[in-house]
Amino acid sequence: MSPRTLLFAIWFYLWMLIYGVLGMFTFLLGPHAVVKGLRIWSHGNLVGLRLFGGVKVEVRGREHLPPVGQPALIAAKHQAMIDTVAPFAFVDGACFVLKEELTKFPLFGWYTLAGEMIALDRGGHASALKALVRDTKARIADRRKVIIYPEGTRGPLGTPPDYKPGVAALYSALDLPCIPMATNSGAHWSHRGMNITPGTIVFEFLPPIPAGLKRADFMAQLEEVTEAATNKLVASKI
Repeated sequence: MSPRTLLFAIWFYLWMLIYGVLGMFTFLLGPHAVVKGLRIWSHGNLVGLRLFGGVKVEVRGREHLPPVGQPALIAAKHQAMIDTVAPFAFVDGACFVLKEELTKFPLFGWYTLAGEMIALDRGGHASALKALVRDTKARIADRRKVIIYPEGTRGPLGTPPDYKPGVAALYSALDLPCIPMATNSGAHWSHRGMNITPGTIVFEFLPPIPAGLKRADFMAQLEEVTEAATNKLVASKI
């Protein structure tokens, strides 16, 4: 473990403990207050990442997001843990689709439940897909911006894409445009653990894919534009 990684890891877990305890008062104020509080936690991590890890975070394509307080479906590339931390800082009302096991973790799991994140039972098959659609519809009705990782889990750079049907089910059921989000996070944060490499992590929102496409056409377009933008970011070596 490099000195940068060690220093940032100390900051990351210390800040998680500090905010995790102090921020619990937001549980009394409802999920929107919990998510607004998590913006503070996210910003704190980004500050630590820059100071101790030498990694800046840049957000591009904000103009493709709907206005504050309006719902959205965001399909995000997933390469590293930072992908689930950073968006709270720049996506209002962020609501992640995550694996159910994460809700059982101390502190982190409590916040996922209090913030009404969408827990997915990955072994539930058809029933899990129905629950995913039902819960996502409820969050969209509550004006949340739902973030789903189409590949289901993070993978190392260069791994062939494996886009799963959950995102297509949401796209069809919600009748909303889908906003792809590309990233090069895996170039600066290992896909497992927390090995940090200095540079700039970019999260780039791409033009929305309009509602109403056939499922196969949607999936093909989502994969094509997301992978092209991600590969371009990684190749830039910033």
